[in-house]
Amino acid sequence: MGRLAVAVIVSCWIIPISILVNRIVPEPYMDEIFHVPQAQQYCRGNFSSWDPMITTPPGLYFLSLAYVASFFPGMLYIQAVPSFFDACSTVALRSTNAVLAVICSIVVYEIISQLRSELDKRRVTLYTVVLALYPLHWFFTYLYYTDVASLTAVLASYLLCTKKNYPLSAVLGTLAVLVRQTNIVWILFVACTGIIDNTRRVQNNKHCEQLDDSSVLDQKDDQSAMGKTATTGSNLRRRRSSNFEDSSDHLTSRKISSSSYSSDLVDDIKEILVTSWSIKWRLLLLFSPYFMLLVAFIGFVYWNGSIVLGAKEAHAVSPHFAQLMYFALISALFTIPVHFTSSQIAVLFQSLHKSRVLDIVLWFMGFTTAFLSVHYFSIAHPYLLADNRHYTFYLWRKIINVHWSTKYLMVPLYVYSWFSIFSTLAKSQKKVWVLVYFLACAAVLIPSPLIEFRYYTIPFFFLILHSNVNSDRNWVLMGILYTVINIFTMAMFLYKPFSWHHEAGTQRFIW
Repeated sequence: MGRLAVAVIVSCWIIPISILVNRIVPEPYMDEIFHVPQAQQYCRGNFSSWDPMITTPPGLYFLSLAYVASFFPGMLYIQAVPSFFDACSTVALRSTNAVLAVICSIVVYEIISQLRSELDKRRVTLYTVVLALYPLHWFFTYLYYTDVASLTAVLASYLLCTKKNYPLSAVLGTLAVLVRQTNIVWILFVACTGIIDNTRRVQNNKHCEQLDDSSVLDQKDDQSAMGKTATTGSNLRRRRSSNFEDSSDHLTSRKISSSSYSSDLVDDIKEILVTSWSIKWRLLLLFSPYFMLLVAFIGFVYWNGSIVLGAKEAHAVSPHFAQLMYFALISALFTIPVHFTSSQIAVLFQSLHKSRVLDIVLWFMGFTTAFLSVHYFSIAHPYLLADNRHYTFYLWRKIINVHWSTKYLMVPLYVYSWFSIFSTLAKSQKKVWVLVYFLACAAVLIPSPLIEFRYYTIPFFFLILHSNVNSDRNWVLMGILYTVINIFTMAMFLYKPFSWHHEAGTQRFIW
């Protein structure tokens, strides 16, 4: 079990399903009708051509160029293709994501190993394979969309950040932004996690130094009182060893508990800010590559006049606060063995039974915010209302908007989902980390007017990777759930085509 096992297992389903998809749906479909021709223009060497309907930067097309160039000499040698342009077929371009999906699974394996060093290889392999089956990530592995490349680049940047290789992390962050510009938020999130880790390390060192000083003073007192110089060194070593073991146990418990030295979020933030200021020049030097990326991105937005490249009217920034509610519920449902159990429900409502004023206020604020979000900031984008090829079309019409009261009746589910997510994260992460994660989710999701579950993939991966789900049973259940969903969605896509009065050709159901 290990990286090789993960790559082999993931390849075992990617290869046959890719062949099946390309055989039944050989022509570009949905957004592929924009991405495939654009990539082929680049294969022709025509880098000045740009489709105005494409909203994302050309990062994926450059990746495809490098990928096709890697196997083109062999194809040319066996006379399989007459030119580089012919090598850039729809099948070849789609296979870019197939290769990236395997790479992504290896990156996820490394992240889990880095964050959960106590896990053996078998369990890390199990968790990685289940995440590789996550339905939104899995489905778009077989089409030429930006999602797989986007997720892979962001997670690779995060992995290198956890390994303290900040310059290379920023380089991969740049690639992530070139694939999808909203990834700038996740790269800033990655930088923030690096800053938090550095400040925590400084705090831990100071704490250990305090213990060291305390042990030396205790030793001097012992020496003065007992007058036994022969045994002083031994006493000192034993005392320091004991103190450092206690310190190590305490620091380990910091990773498990929901707070560090203080359980208060305000004190946690204050501690981070004070420590960061004390090492500001070091942090500025370490994280300057991320800062340069941010400055370049701001310059691009100013030059472009918008964060999106094309179709700006259809993707205008909108205050879509309800999007946060949808994300919480969908993410909780995709981890249903973790969040919708009797034990989890009991934990969340235990505080209410104890009548703790702060918890009651937080729940009240949660309900109020969710209610206002769905009442004033539920956006029905024209694409959502008109395109019955997407599952979100049916979720909107048959569930969310089936009756005027339905969206309000779902408010308790939204609130429960967020509180369950916060509760799960707080068991293994500092509260300030949870806050930064929530702000990153808000910055990415709220401005988006279109309900697209594809936008939830990156925040979902960060959520599940840091939730420390330890039960193998829960992971197996999630794997079964994902497999069932994948079989259903792929079967609908391949074997349930239909005609559409809006445009000619065969139409298919898609996420």
